[in-house]
Amino acid sequence: MPTEPTYLIVGASLCGAKAAEALREEGFGGTVILLGTETERPYERPPLSKGYLLGKEEKSVIYVHDEAWYAEHEVDLRLGVTVTSVHPAGRTVTTEDGGSVEYDRLLLATGASPRRLAVPGADRDGVLYLRTVGDSERLAAAFAGGGRVVTVGAGWIGLEVTAAAREAGCEVTVVEPEPTPLYRALGPELGEMFADLHREHGVQFRFGESLSELRGPGDRVGEVITSSGAALPADIVVVGIGAVPNTGLAADAGLEVGNGVVADAALRTSDTSIYAAGDLANSYHPLLGRRVRVEHWANALNSGPAAARSMLGQDVVYDPVPYFYSDQYDLGMETAGLPEPGTYDQVLYRGDRPGREFIAFWLKESTVVAGMNVNVWDVNDDIQALIRSGKQVDPARLTDPDIPLPEV
Repeated sequence: MPTEPTYLIVGASLCGAKAAEALREEGFGGTVILLGTETERPYERPPLSKGYLLGKEEKSVIYVHDEAWYAEHEVDLRLGVTVTSVHPAGRTVTTEDGGSVEYDRLLLATGASPRRLAVPGADRDGVLYLRTVGDSERLAAAFAGGGRVVTVGAGWIGLEVTAAAREAGCEVTVVEPEPTPLYRALGPELGEMFADLHREHGVQFRFGESLSELRGPGDRVGEVITSSGAALPADIVVVGIGAVPNTGLAADAGLEVGNGVVADAALRTSDTSIYAAGDLANSYHPLLGRRVRVEHWANALNSGPAAARSMLGQDVVYDPVPYFYSDQYDLGMETAGLPEPGTYDQVLYRGDRPGREFIAFWLKESTVVAGMNVNVWDVNDDIQALIRSGKQVDPARLTDPDIPLPEV
């Protein structure tokens, strides 16, 4: 009798764990193996820069499944296991301890790693990043003492960590080479709103500058030198300058890579038995008409199950409207779409923009390509439907809060 197939998932992340869950939900009766480098069972990352970092949530909230779930669903979860190579011809992977694991189908969900600061002194004590639960705990401990924090990078991670540092009583200066926060994610129009929000909470910004050197007593950081020559006192330096997809395994295995692992709309790579999902995958997005690599929570949550269904031979087209949310101080927001500079020609608003209770719409040739609801709730599904429709809209109706979004 033929043996049951083995489906191997490399990356015990939210993406990987949800893929394993989907395999079982879809009735897959073969072997499911989930390998993770970390010793923590799969967890979600948003709390690491939000509630858990702030000490407002218990550690238990971060985990994708209860500890017993994996055994109950016959998912062979192996933690502290690092895969060092993939061998497509033999359908095996090699692990750091010299072992090997065979597979019939393989899902790569190895995510991304923080981009490292490459300036003199970047290896000093007190220079911190945020990716893992351990990173979050180190940041929380560092902020608990107050002190002077320099945040490098005004992207989502940089701003959320900055908000946490301010709430912990730290003095914070943010160094950012672009003219506004979130410039590449949202453009200048909404970026300036986030700058104002943080300034109101005592944060100082140095736009148009980068770091050139980190100095300090002994091995610790004590000050940072910016590209303008300014010397900023710093007990802690938090680096949030983006993430790099972990493509090493795929590249060494001969898979097509380019800003991630290249995949089609069904999350298949250039090898028919290997799939990619989460932060790692640069997949074709039919709705957007181009390849995209999305590093947000919702993509990890949804692409893992989509890849699992694709592995099972189902007809999968993975094309959700990209979604992201953030909480900073008293501002909560959700974004649908990818409003990057160059992808839109107009920004329109509905609601109270000065009071930060509004919806922003990014338009290209009168078509909504992205939307953000700020302290306005239960509208994101409507915004996503508007984006997916691709229809041209009347600006007067779009900005009229008395007209329900489905009727625009």
